[in-house]
Amino acid sequence: MTNTTNWAQLFPMDRQPSLEELDRYADSPLWQSLRAYLKEAYGAEPRMEYSRCGLEPGWNVKFKKGSKALTTVYLRPGYVTAMVSVAPKDEAAAEGVLLTCTEATRTLYRRTASSKMGRWLMMDLTSPEVLEDVKALLRLRAGGAPKK
Repeated sequence: MTNTTNWAQLFPMDRQPSLEELDRYADSPLWQSLRAYLKEAYGAEPRMEYSRCGLEPGWNVKFKKGSKALTTVYLRPGYVTAMVSVAPKDEAAAEGVLLTCTEATRTLYRRTASSKMGRWLMMDLTSPEVLEDVKALLRLRAGGAPKK
């Protein structure tokens, strides 16, 4: 499905999309894989939230492990963008994780400014390799290996 209409236009604040509508818009097996991974590894279910943020307004999907945010997913036509944050206390460990990641992810990390809140990486899920990078960084965010 190729979508030409912007996600925020399709689903304004007064029209929360269903999970099925979200899946159709993202139209990506990588999105399905990420969702399945988050559920299996961390027990994290998707939670729709509306954001008024000027950069990314509209409905997005948040995943949490208990009270800890794992990732926020933003909808794109045909794929999703996962925001993965790396806390300042985890930056040294992230350097090690990045050795196993794609060059694109390493470049994104280097180009993303660090702040006292950490680095917020906006990772476009457009290849299986990027999905693996997201999973690796989420393990760091979640504080270790996922549950079995």
